[in-house]
Amino acid sequence: MNKKAIILLSGGLDSITCVAIAQSQGYAVHALSFDYGQKHNVELECAKKIAKTMNVSEHRIAKIDLGSLFGGSALTDDNFNVPEPKNVDEIGKTGVPITYVPARNTIFLSYALAYAEVINACDIFIGVNALDYSGYPDCRPEYIRSFETMANLATKIGIEGGRINIQSPLEKLTKAEIIKLGTKLGVDYSLTSTCYNADSHGTACGKCDACLLRLEGFKQAGLQDPIQYQPKV
Repeated sequence: MNKKAIILLSGGLDSITCVAIAQSQGYAVHALSFDYGQKHNVELECAKKIAKTMNVSEHRIAKIDLGSLFGGSALTDDNFNVPEPKNVDEIGKTGVPITYVPARNTIFLSYALAYAEVINACDIFIGVNALDYSGYPDCRPEYIRSFETMANLATKIGIEGGRINIQSPLEKLTKAEIIKLGTKLGVDYSLTSTCYNADSHGTACGKCDACLLRLEGFKQAGLQDPIQYQPKV
């Protein structure tokens, strides 16, 4: 493989599917994860397992502080609790959710862009998808296309005749469609963590937005979610 791609690898369901997609297209995967002050840092352990199991070419973890330095999100700030909606129909109905981390995808993509320039990769994969549109402003297709335009204006690759491509292959897919695609590509979803509020052992809560969307996705796909969930109280 002589094509290189940067994959933003969170350790979750969407990002592992992006790894499988990129590899199926002949890319040598260079995975990039972030220790950004997230409370649900079990996802980093999952990212490490994914990188090892799927034999990525390289896996780097960037340590940045979006928690104690800035906060402002239930994922990074102890002043906010992770919401537990009653059902999936409540998700995304009240504007930008408290689980939105200010400018997170812009920061992550900027790091990925720098990484891409250093290793001479022209493709960056990010696992945004249709279910995130209603809540997260930095998951919209128009945002991804705008960042791609900026990337080609602001990089050595871009001004010397190359082109940076921000690939978001899941952006029009539901969770069920993503799960079906990943399963077809041989993805082992037991390696992943999606939960925003896992316990000290990494067991998913089954109550947060991310868990409800994941569980509904597996249900609609007609498949059993392979990860463990905390007992219902």
